[in-house]
Amino acid sequence: MHVTSLQIYPVKGARAVNCDQVMTNARGFRHDRRWLATDADNRFLTQRDCPALARLMVAPVAQGLSLSFKGRDDITIATPVDGKRRNVTIWNDRVDALHAAAADAWLSDALGRAVRLYYMDDEAARDTSGRWGAPAPVSFADGYPFLITTIQSLEALNQEIIRNGGALVGMERFRPNIVIDTDRPWTEDCWKVIKIGEVVIDLVKPCVRCVVTTKDQTTGESPGKEPLRSLGKIRRSAHPDLSGALFGWNAVPRNGGEINTGDAVEVVERRPEGWPLA
Repeated sequence: MHVTSLQIYPVKGARAVNCDQVMTNARGFRHDRRWLATDADNRFLTQRDCPALARLMVAPVAQGLSLSFKGRDDITIATPVDGKRRNVTIWNDRVDALHAAAADAWLSDALGRAVRLYYMDDEAARDTSGRWGAPAPVSFADGYPFLITTIQSLEALNQEIIRNGGALVGMERFRPNIVIDTDRPWTEDCWKVIKIGEVVIDLVKPCVRCVVTTKDQTTGESPGKEPLRSLGKIRRSAHPDLSGALFGWNAVPRNGGEINTGDAVEVVERRPEGWPLA
C-alpha cells in the first residue's frame, strides 16, 4: 500500500492544494485549515452555507496567504502576528484567533456576503472532543487533524452510484488529506494504527458525511444527491454513538514528520471487528 495523493486546505471550506510533500505537526499538516472565514458574527462558514467558498483558490506563501477568485485581482495577505484577537465559533468550540482584517473587504466582495478572515496561530487553543480517544490539538478542521480515504473504497462507492443511475464522483468531493492505494475496498475499517514514513497515525473514527460531498468542488453547485444517496444504502453506521453515512476515517498523528506521495503505508495495529454497519 502507498500514498497516492496529499491535500491541504489552508482556508477551511476553500479549494484544496495538492502537495507532493507535507510536514506533519500536532494539529495535522502544516498550513492545513489554519485560516477561517466567518460571518459578521464571527461564526465559521463552510460550503454548507457559503457554496462560493469552492471557487476560492488559496495558496500558502512565504509571509502569508495568496487568495484568488475568478474575475478579481489576486491578493496576498500577511499572516497576522500582533493583530486583534477575537473569539470565533466553530461548531461548539470558541477559539481565540487573530483577525486578518486586510482580507475582509476582498473576501466579502468575492463571496457575495459579509465575511471576516481569521488565523489560528500557535497561541490559539483547540482540541478534539475526547469522545473518540484522548483530546488532541486540532486546527479549524471539522473535528480531527486528518481525513484518510482509499482509492478502492471510492471505486466501490462509484459502482454503487452507477447501479443507482448516478454519475461518478471524484475523490475531491470528500476533501481528504491522505489518499491511499490499497488492495481492497473498505479495508481501512480494520486499521487502528498506521505508519507513513516516520509518522504514526491513529484512526479514531469513521467520518460521517454531509451535504458538502454533493457539491462540485470547482463551482460549489450541487448537481444531485450523490454520493450521499448511495452511501446511505451501503455505508450507514450502526454504532449507537455514531449515526450517518460513512466515508473515510478521521485520524490523529502521534508525532511530527514528513509524508510524501508514494510513501509506503504500514498497518501497525488492526481493528479486527471493523465498524458496524446497518
